[in-house]
Amino acid sequence: MQDMLRYEGIHANHKRIRRLMRLMGLEALYPKRCLSRCNYAEYIYPYLLCDRKVYAPNDVWSVDITYNPMNKGFMYLTAIIDVATRFIVGWAVSNTLEARVCI
Repeated sequence: MQDMLRYEGIHANHKRIRRLMRLMGLEALYPKRCLSRCNYAEYIYPYLLCDRKVYAPNDVWSVDITYNPMNKGFMYLTAIIDVATRFIVGWAVSNTLEARVCI
């Protein structure tokens, strides 16, 4: 913000900018700290592979769902990954997060 104002020709201290933004109720949009605290979960699922050694391909698969922000919404990428070889077994891209995309 300070660099943008300096580019506009307004010289202001970063403390003044912070104070004025606080008075106006403006804040930056970024992920806040402590987003994945355990206290808020209703049920904590157990980790089923804690004592299992994975050596062979196609022994254990993992699923990952991630979203990519676009101009008008999100695109969801679902990938099935072999844990032993880290080979992508299958993937799908969708604009909705439905169960049929994962299946």
